[in-house]
Amino acid sequence: MKKPLPETRDPLVEYAGKIELDTPFVPAPGPADVAAVVRAIEDDAGSWSFVQHHPQPVDPQEHRNWIRAALTVRLAGGLPQQLADGMDRLLQAELRGKDITDAAFLPRLTGAYPVADQVSIWNGDIVTLQIGAIANAANAQLLGCFQPFHACIDNAIHSAAGPRLREDCARIMELQGHDEPTGRVKITRAYNLPSGYVLHTVGPIVPDQHPTAQQAQELANCYAACLSLTAEMGIKSVALCGISTGVFGYPADQATEIALRTVANWFEQNPGGLDHVVFNTFGTAATELYQEAIRSWT
Repeated sequence: MKKPLPETRDPLVEYAGKIELDTPFVPAPGPADVAAVVRAIEDDAGSWSFVQHHPQPVDPQEHRNWIRAALTVRLAGGLPQQLADGMDRLLQAELRGKDITDAAFLPRLTGAYPVADQVSIWNGDIVTLQIGAIANAANAQLLGCFQPFHACIDNAIHSAAGPRLREDCARIMELQGHDEPTGRVKITRAYNLPSGYVLHTVGPIVPDQHPTAQQAQELANCYAACLSLTAEMGIKSVALCGISTGVFGYPADQATEIALRTVANWFEQNPGGLDHVVFNTFGTAATELYQEAIRSWT
């Protein structure tokens, strides 16, 4: 018998009420107005430094990127209602223009993988996936990426969700009082994403590309924690990204094996706990790693 999975969730009671986790998000009604958001940023005390060093572009076509950069570097706290609502309207309009993939219609796996009929591999942009929850490969501060246009999943998720997401994460971290440990997970609403919730988990950092046994266990903990918290919330579907395989340096082939085995182990110990798990691969190379691992599964 396999040993039980470690407990890697923090009690929801410690932060759920503080971020209104159980309150459905209702975006502000009204049309999107880029110019109004620009004015809100210029009037925002939290954006003062950015505005001083980066005045709004003369060309209105450049305003959207200016907005994204301003909110990427903006520290959490004191988010004006006008700015939050304006961004909701803008992001909702952008969401309506995106090609959204409904995870319910993704093909399931076949073959020897133990829970093939409950698992999909999907090569796509996780911020366009309609599903119960998505996993975010976060950093230990849990506040998102502060580098404008950085090509990391953390940046992509926060940019598409809107500034309310960073506010929630900051509140969680304020309550916790210390950085997020590796291998654990927190959950927030997803705001302007097509998913319902975002799972924030911190994977191990492997600068030399040679993970230790402890780091392998920490990565497995990330995946198990995401599955367990999703189930605890009563959410039946979740998309898992390639945790730690980007700038954190975990070798993608080894991470793939850990992800697949952890999910199989979790379902063995929690039958019926979830209906659908999607491995979000985002790229041909990562997709082929998962497909090859499934074909050679024993």
